[in-house]
Amino acid sequence: MESENKIKKQKLVLESELEEDEEYEAPFIQEDGVTKSLSNQDMTNTSRHLFGDSEDGFSISIIENMKEEYGLFVWPCSRILAEYVWQQKARFSSSHVVELGAGTSLPGLVAAKVGAEVTLTDDSTRSEVLDNMRRVCVLNNLKCKVLGLTWGVWDAPIFSLHPNIILGADVLYDTSAFDDLFATVTFLLQKLPESVFITTYHNRSGHHLIEFLMEKWGLKCIKLVDGFSFMPSHKAASLSGNIQLAEIVLDTPV
Repeated sequence: MESENKIKKQKLVLESELEEDEEYEAPFIQEDGVTKSLSNQDMTNTSRHLFGDSEDGFSISIIENMKEEYGLFVWPCSRILAEYVWQQKARFSSSHVVELGAGTSLPGLVAAKVGAEVTLTDDSTRSEVLDNMRRVCVLNNLKCKVLGLTWGVWDAPIFSLHPNIILGADVLYDTSAFDDLFATVTFLLQKLPESVFITTYHNRSGHHLIEFLMEKWGLKCIKLVDGFSFMPSHKAASLSGNIQLAEIVLDTPV
């Protein structure tokens, strides 16, 4: 009860700060059902993402910052992975989830909303991204852990994680970081043999390199689907690109 009251107080403080400091304008509704409010003063954007219908659904609010590179914007891969989590909600309920390179954290927040125990992670050197992740947790009344975790670095945080589902939206965009990413994913998968890495990525990432790295690190893809194949039409209409969703596991001998 005490922790719930603390979260409520933090949310009230956060909402007050947003109203006073960022001068939000009236929101508008896009065709994909995302409500957005934009502050012209500092390019801070709050988007509200809807999942399901009014009877059994919910919304997630995300604070975005157009001035930051990559980490504080909700990219199409994130929205597609979040929709997948929602549609697989029975699978995610009561699971232990780690989101890598979480940024604005939409997939991880949806997982928390449907009952998963979630740890959101991003590069430990990007304090502004980690701070924003904590803010969106408060804003959505969700109790997620936030950790700085740099791929390929074996420090204390990674040893505390034991997920059975690992999420990564658009984490395959920088080829120079692929090896470190797959090393981190493999380390986490080895902790629980039945665990899975679920990722969405643009085909620009290079399938051949991804396949090579999976073989190098002893991984295999057990599911590969078009990211738009399960998206509701009103959400897919505002997205573009050739986006794939893959489920990757350890390639253990039978």
